[in-house]
This record gives sequence, structure tokens and C-alpha cells, in this order.
Amino acid sequence: MHFDEDDAATLETILRWRRDVRHFRTDPVDEAILARLAEVMALAPSVGNARPWRVLRVEDPALRAAVRADFERCDRAAAAGYDDTQAAAYRALKLAGLDAAPVQLAVFTHIDPVAGHGLGRRTMPETLRQSTAMAIHTLWLAARAANLGLGMVSILDPVAMERLFAVPDDWAFTAYLCLGHAEWDDDTPLLHRAGWQENAPTRWEMR
Repeated sequence: MHFDEDDAATLETILRWRRDVRHFRTDPVDEAILARLAEVMALAPSVGNARPWRVLRVEDPALRAAVRADFERCDRAAAAGYDDTQAAAYRALKLAGLDAAPVQLAVFTHIDPVAGHGLGRRTMPETLRQSTAMAIHTLWLAARAANLGLGMVSILDPVAMERLFAVPDDWAFTAYLCLGHAEWDDDTPLLHRAGWQENAPTRWEMR
């Protein structure tokens, strides 16, 4: 398969418009689109082809409320770690789409799967979590190409999430994702726009 300049430009556009979405509309996402996104997520690379990501679609209102409560607890603790000025700026940020996102996914990493037979991870076991991260990024780009927004909620207690979802002991919490139709499109990261942290170019250093 040979890709041309138009393909490269389309990919760059998707990457440029991929944002960490926190403002969602509440209308549902078509189930056929969600099924296609799950299929595309399976195309992500993984160490030893172990495919260690485990995804739970969270529909139970009680579970969603418990995730929201843990977020609020962790959010308060995070705000307390800043000085007054920065704490005020922190509290002004919208850091999660838990209140409106119609689709919510809890993503875990199987930390010692049989699949892959240990290939590529004996000296670097963290490659399993890296594989899950690549699967999430693959989903992120596919969602954007489907005109959907995705946001990652990182202000959560991993141990609390593992207990809440009663997952096996060898599943490690990796991410909580909010997915749905974004209230608006934006090619500038929210944290950049809010003045919290601007984007910086990536520089490749010569050695």
C-alpha cells in the first residue's frame, strides 16, 4: 500500500484537530460507530502482539457516580497542592467530561498476559502499559476521524478504580475515557488556550 501526499495531509489534519475534549453534548453515539471504533482500536501495535488493553464500557449510573466522586476527591487534593494564584487558575479549568459524555470507558492493562509469551517485555515490562497507551491513541484518532471527541480523565486514584470495577489482580488501571460529540471543535489545546501551559515544539537532539 502506497500513501500519497493527500493521505499524509489528511493524517496531519486529524492529528492537529485531535483534542482532549471535556465539553460534550449528551446525545448518544451510534452503536455501529462504536463497534467500528473498537475494531480500529484493535489495530494498534503492542509488544509481542500481546494486546494487553482491557476495556470496560461503563453504563451503570452507580459506577459513573462513584467515578465522579473519586474525581472530585482527587481534584480537591490536587488543587490544594498549588499556591493561591495557581490554585484559583486550576479550579477555573474544566478537567473532565464526566457530567455529559454519553460513552465512558475504563481502560486497564493486563500486566502479565499469556499472549505474546513475554516477547519484548522481559527487560522492559512497562511496554505493556505503553502498548495500552498506543491503543488509546489509536482510538483517539479514529474517534476524531469519525467526528467525535475523546477526553482522558487522569485525576483519579488507580487503586480506587481497580477496586470499584472489581477487576482481576493482574489488571492495572490505565485510563478513564469520555467519548461523544464535542460541543465545539478547536484546534488549540484547552490548557494552551486557558494560559495554563502552551504547546511547545518537539526537538530532536543530535548525539
